[in-house]
Amino acid sequence: MPSPFPGMDPYLEGYLWPDVQSALVSKIRQKLAPLLRPRYIARLEVYLAEDPFPEGEIGILYPDVEVLEAPGQPQIRQTNGTDTAVITPPSLTLPFPETVEVRLTTVEIRDVAKNRLVTSLEILSPVNKREPGLTAYRQKRRRLYAANVHLLEIDLLRRGTRPFAQSRLPSVPYCIALTRAGAKKTEIWPVPLTSPLPVVPIPLQPPDEDVPLDLQTALSEIYDEAAYDLSVNYDELPPPPAFSKEEESWIAAQLEPRSQV
Repeated sequence: MPSPFPGMDPYLEGYLWPDVQSALVSKIRQKLAPLLRPRYIARLEVYLAEDPFPEGEIGILYPDVEVLEAPGQPQIRQTNGTDTAVITPPSLTLPFPETVEVRLTTVEIRDVAKNRLVTSLEILSPVNKREPGLTAYRQKRRRLYAANVHLLEIDLLRRGTRPFAQSRLPSVPYCIALTRAGAKKTEIWPVPLTSPLPVVPIPLQPPDEDVPLDLQTALSEIYDEAAYDLSVNYDELPPPPAFSKEEESWIAAQLEPRSQV
C-alpha cells in the first residue's frame, strides 16, 4: 500500500529514519547510475558520526530511556558509637546516556577518468542538524566547496537546524539545497507538507549537462519495497515537532481513506 501523503511522509521521521535514509541513498544511486554512464560513476560513502547528546532523540529516533527506581538504602552510621550525618539515598537512578554511533551514507559522483569527486549528495540526519554535529557538518560543507565539489543537500526532517539556514529561507517542513561548485549562491527547493518532492538537477563537470533526479519517485519506491505501511502506526500522531492545527487537519484528511479500509 502506498504512503497516504503526496510528498514526504512525516511518520517516517521517527525510529524508521535510519532505514529510510539508508534505503533512499541506495535508491538514488540506482536511479542515477544509468544516467551517468560512461563518464561518471556513483559510489556510496559510509562514515560514522558520534552523537554524544542523544537525549533529544530519545523516544523519537532512539528507544526510550528507562527510569529506574532506586531500592531503599540503609542509613549509614559510624561503628564507634558516635553518630554522624545520615546519607540520604537518591530517589531515582537514571541511566547515563552513552554516546551513540550513527552510520551515515552519502552518494558520491566521481569522474571515471581520474576518480575525482564531482558531486556529493547528502541526506541529512538528526546528528547533522544539532550540536556538536551541526558544526562538524558545516565544516564538511566548507571543505567540499573549497575542493570545487557540487553539493546537493536533502533535508526531509522537520526537527533541528538546517545547515544552510538563513533569514530568507522560507518556513517549510522540508527543503532541498544545491550549491554548485564555485557558485556564490545556493539554489533552494522549499517543500511544503502538501507537495510532492521535486525533480532536482545533479550537476556534473563542464561541458556535461545536469542529469535529473526524481526524489518523489525514489521515496515512493522505497516506501513500497520496505513495506513501511506495515510498520507505521497512522493512528498515532507523527513524530515531533508538532504540526499547526491547519496541518493536523490536512494530515487527518489524508489518513481518512486508510481508516476506512
